[in-house]
Amino acid sequence: MKETDREAVATAVQRVAGMLQRPDQLDKVEQYRRREARKKASVEARLKAAIQSQLDGVRTGLSQLHSALNDVRAIQQSLADVSKDWRQSINTIESLKDVKDAVVRHSQLAAAVENLKNIFSVPEIVRETQDLIERGELLQAHRKLMDLECSRDGLMYEQYRMDSGNARDMTLIRSYFGSTQGLSDELAKQLWVVLQRSLVTVRRDPTLLVSVVRIIEREERIDRRILDRKKQTGFVPPGRPKNWKEKMFTILDRTVTTRIEGTQADTRESDRMWLVRHLEIIRKYVLDDLIVAKNLLAQCFPPHYEIFRSLLRTYHQALSTRMQDLAAEDLEANEIVSLLTWVLNTYTSVEMMGNAELAPEVDVALLEPLLSADVVSVLLDTYMSTLTSNIIAWLRKALETDKKDWVKETEPEADQDGYYQTTLPAIVFQMFEQNLQVAAQISEDLKTKVLVLYLQQMNSFLSRYKEEAQLYRDEHLRNRQHPHCYVQYMVALVNNCQTFKESVVSLKRKYLKHEAEEGISLSQPSMDGVLDAIAKEGCCSLLEEVFLDLEQHLNELMTKKWLLGSNAVDIICVTVEDYFNDFAKIKKPYRKRMIAEAHRRAVQEYLRAVMQKRISFRSAEERKDGAERMVREAEQLRFLFRKLASGFGEEMDSYCDTIVAVAEVIKLTDPSLLYLEVSTLVSKYPDIRDDHIGALLAMRGDASRDMKQTIIETLEQGPAQASPDYVPIFKDIMVPSLNVAKLLK
Repeated sequence: MKETDREAVATAVQRVAGMLQRPDQLDKVEQYRRREARKKASVEARLKAAIQSQLDGVRTGLSQLHSALNDVRAIQQSLADVSKDWRQSINTIESLKDVKDAVVRHSQLAAAVENLKNIFSVPEIVRETQDLIERGELLQAHRKLMDLECSRDGLMYEQYRMDSGNARDMTLIRSYFGSTQGLSDELAKQLWVVLQRSLVTVRRDPTLLVSVVRIIEREERIDRRILDRKKQTGFVPPGRPKNWKEKMFTILDRTVTTRIEGTQADTRESDRMWLVRHLEIIRKYVLDDLIVAKNLLAQCFPPHYEIFRSLLRTYHQALSTRMQDLAAEDLEANEIVSLLTWVLNTYTSVEMMGNAELAPEVDVALLEPLLSADVVSVLLDTYMSTLTSNIIAWLRKALETDKKDWVKETEPEADQDGYYQTTLPAIVFQMFEQNLQVAAQISEDLKTKVLVLYLQQMNSFLSRYKEEAQLYRDEHLRNRQHPHCYVQYMVALVNNCQTFKESVVSLKRKYLKHEAEEGISLSQPSMDGVLDAIAKEGCCSLLEEVFLDLEQHLNELMTKKWLLGSNAVDIICVTVEDYFNDFAKIKKPYRKRMIAEAHRRAVQEYLRAVMQKRISFRSAEERKDGAERMVREAEQLRFLFRKLASGFGEEMDSYCDTIVAVAEVIKLTDPSLLYLEVSTLVSKYPDIRDDHIGALLAMRGDASRDMKQTIIETLEQGPAQASPDYVPIFKDIMVPSLNVAKLLK
């Protein structure tokens, strides 16, 4: 206590020191004293109130403890009195055993009297119940059946209570009411028949269906009541529990399964479209049934049955089982497509489960897949394998059919722009288009796989196409009179290449997303190169045909007959122009290249004639006439190919300049300048060889052996370098097998 006082004094001193730090605060000492007095009074008041509250609580607790003690003593006394009375009444209870037995017998007799009327009228009730069942009055029949069962169960329960081990009396009662179980089974059969036809019955006679549901509900209540009594007494009447509600759902499940399986009316042998028809019938039946179940059937059942949700699960499970059975069969490619399209798309579309009339009860996003991912994967693998085989067979057959057209006596058909074509590209890509449309209905991934497969098979197919075109050309070269329309069909084969390219681009653009197209472009061999190679060979074959016809006239060039005045070049120009009138049926990209190649080839053949040493000029006059003739004929060729290339907006004159350059060498009158002129020729055409120069000098006929030797040796020391864009023209021109030494003689 003293320690507390000291702490209080120290705290007070500290507070006073804090308040009186300046002289002017001495004037407020009285004010501080009153404020502290008020605080002290307030604290003392709160402390007194708290102490008083604690004292009141203690007083109340003591009073309650005192009352509880008195109550415990009173209860203890009462229990002692009850124990004393119980001991005194034991003998009295034992003397009432006879009364107890009499009560039991009275209860049994009362039950017998109560059911006496029913007992004697059992045969009549059985007959009435049977008649009601046969007439379809199911509610009345069930009411009488319940009366019979109630009488039987009451008697059996009383017998069970009195003597549960007396099997003879139990058997007697069961035998007397033996028809009751038969009536119950017969009534159940009628209920199941109605339930099996529930979707039809609910439209024609919904009252009958409601009656069936009411009967099942009654039986469910009786089952629950009997099971509750079993927990107390252990007694269960015969035939209980009936579980008719559970059996009802089993019947509905079996009915749905039978209905779906029974929709297959055809087989593959009788109808190639059997699966399509089967799936369409299923779709229509299921949609109609669920709409009826949602709008009509649900109104005939108690809400807690959730009959629509139950039927939805049943239909979904039955469909899943049926789809798995179909997937396990040996399906053809088109049947796999039909099945997967139906399972993956049709089932969840507005044509079926996504139908507006089923919303919002049916949410397609919550439906489980009808087929597992593994089964779908196996089906897709089978489809791709079968499709690969089919594509190979289709392409082979299409090519064989197209080959038969190549030997026809009539010209091929032309497209809307007048270009020759065969039916091969249209047939091939129509087939591709149809299968891609089908694949697109299943999934984007399958569509991409099918397109990749087509591109792969197209590469193999184009190799066969190229081989067949080569065989076609070789066969024609063995007998140029056959086929009659060789040129026209070769033009069509070249045009087909362009059509193939355009069709491939069209398919990619239509069926591939941009990023997928880039991936395929990187992973697939380019068909453009193969098609261009086929077209190039076709164009070369056509040009070969042209130059085979020109061979006789080309052989006249650089001969005495030519020098004296031959019209060989005139005939060459007319023949080339005539052929290119037919070649106008070639599509522009290839015709342009063909004109350029024909131009190069014509000039090359002309130069080959120069190098053949068919003529050697004997005088300057002959050299002048020959050179001028060469220049005129170069201009004829230039004019011809300008005319042929006029539709392409490009000049194709450079090849003819080679003839003019060679003519300048021949025309030169001063032999001392010959080296300079030949050097100019070599610088312009780096692929010219020394044997070409030797043949050219031999054709002039005035160059001495030493001059020839000097020119050739000098040119060999410093060969000209070709520019990157230079197109060789002398490279393929062969000089007859006379070596340079002989040419120099």
